[in-house]
Amino acid sequence: MKVDLQKDSIFKVGKVISVEGRTVKIEVDKTKNSSHLLYNGELLRNISVNGYIKITKGFTKIIGKVEGEFILEDKQISGKDYKSEKFKIKRILIISLLGFFSKKGFERGIKELPLINNECYLLEKEEFEDVHDFVKKGDAPLTLGTLTHENEQKISVGINDLFASHIGIFGNTGSGKSYTLAKIYRELFLKFIQNQNFIKNTQFTFIDFNGEYIGNDEVGYDIIIEQNKKQLYNLSTRDLTVYEKYPIGKEGVNNIEFWSIVLEATEKTQIPFLKRAFKREVVYDNVHNEINSLIHEIIKKGDQELGIKALTNFLWELKPIIINEQRLIELITWCENNLGTLNGGNFFIRVDGANLYDTDIAFTNITPFLNELHFSLANEFNKIRYKIIYTYHNEIVRGHSNKEHLSPLIKRLDSRLKDVNKVIEIKEDNTIITENISIISLKDVNIQMRKILPLLICKQLYEDKKKDDNKTKYLNIIIDEAHNILSSVSERESETWKDYRLETFEEIIKEGRKFGVFLTIASQRPSDISPTIISQLHNFFLHRLINNNDIKAVEKTVSYLDKLSFESLPILPTGTCILAGLSAQVPVMIDIGKIDKKQYEPNNKTMILINNWIDNND
Repeated sequence: MKVDLQKDSIFKVGKVISVEGRTVKIEVDKTKNSSHLLYNGELLRNISVNGYIKITKGFTKIIGKVEGEFILEDKQISGKDYKSEKFKIKRILIISLLGFFSKKGFERGIKELPLINNECYLLEKEEFEDVHDFVKKGDAPLTLGTLTHENEQKISVGINDLFASHIGIFGNTGSGKSYTLAKIYRELFLKFIQNQNFIKNTQFTFIDFNGEYIGNDEVGYDIIIEQNKKQLYNLSTRDLTVYEKYPIGKEGVNNIEFWSIVLEATEKTQIPFLKRAFKREVVYDNVHNEINSLIHEIIKKGDQELGIKALTNFLWELKPIIINEQRLIELITWCENNLGTLNGGNFFIRVDGANLYDTDIAFTNITPFLNELHFSLANEFNKIRYKIIYTYHNEIVRGHSNKEHLSPLIKRLDSRLKDVNKVIEIKEDNTIITENISIISLKDVNIQMRKILPLLICKQLYEDKKKDDNKTKYLNIIIDEAHNILSSVSERESETWKDYRLETFEEIIKEGRKFGVFLTIASQRPSDISPTIISQLHNFFLHRLINNNDIKAVEKTVSYLDKLSFESLPILPTGTCILAGLSAQVPVMIDIGKIDKKQYEPNNKTMILINNWIDNND
């Protein structure tokens, strides 16, 4: 009993003097104003801001976090009664209630509030560890680092609680955001990569905008996990002789939504046009007949605006799918030299110095050229191009479509097809990427495809996972620098395209959980990302955020954080973050642990200028 009384006297901090909802004020005993306490030969850290306190109400133990403190002069004691300067003041702590102890251990949430004069205590070591034990029974632990203010306290989270959720990692450049992402997945892979069920039932796809996780010859290719345990796709739209390509099934490439994304088609006019184009079956033996028929119609109808160019433009657009393109050029040259149009757009042919207004004669002279053309339609992209080009000219000449509505899409067609052909490989078996771990680098991809390709890949992965609907299969899409694709404030695109892009990702993040699809997004600008997407995240790793808009964006959507955590965001040191969400019972400030070997760290080191500016002999 003597020991209990001694412990009680050491651990007792003060008493409750005010209860205002979740905020409680505690008057600290005047003997407990030192920074540390001595107990059983151990030095204990005394209560202070960021610390935890236990309030006893009968048999109930209520836990709170110290968010602030202030002092008041004790007016009940006259000046002559002071034994020491420290007795002149009353120290008041402001506490935010977090949870309580039950038979199950620490539980987050409030079942009852304390009363005035309830006694308050420091947490004992076992209680402190229980508050920071984030691994539920039946789950497996994943150690991320240590508590910032108690370096000996390791912080582990439950693997199921963390990875069966959407994760947000936010922080300014140089705050450690990318390192945290790499650390989380490095620890996960280390734990399970030898397990065949893990390899068979999981799929991790990293969308890497800056090439931080794919590696290079200088730093190696073992970032996060060894190269032989993952598939790397270093995509590029540059003019190279050899390209690495991302595989997409033939069925997926012939999907209307695929091309709606690639061509940024508008919903009301261009998408319906694409649907009509893709209904057309391309039969090689029938292509000559289709083209002959359309050219005959162009000559017959004429074009008041374009004149002869209505014909030559169509012929030039056939060039990418013509094998003997020299013969096509000869045909175009013949048309320009021997055909003409009146102001009304009607065709005529020059014969022996005279103009004959006979479209049949004109067409008869063109036919031999047409019949000698050979088409390259084995390539799926060439077939798609032919469908779109043929349908466009066919509908325009017959008056079924408006040229002004469709011409912007046609202008985008060649450049987008060229870029897509550089980064995408068509798989005949309609399967897409099946590797356990894949990293897709977009560092060398142009700005248009950097915007389109992640949407394309993510939508394809999500749709395939929905179709499969296998509850044992797990898909996690990890997007670093996610503001590049999830921005809600971009002004470089039409509102229709922006809505489509955001709606796609919002569907994934809202509905994906039921299909076993989860997102991990990392960004230095949370204020740019759709609030709907941020609000659906379940776990947050918050590094240093300086911009006030970014802090407000987090504050509006993250309900797990306390006031003190928000106020700490602008001053967090590199490598330190606030962990909050479903995987942590209370928000905690943690120092992310070191990745076991340098070769597995992300390739994002800040340039040290002085090392490059000083001569070696200096």
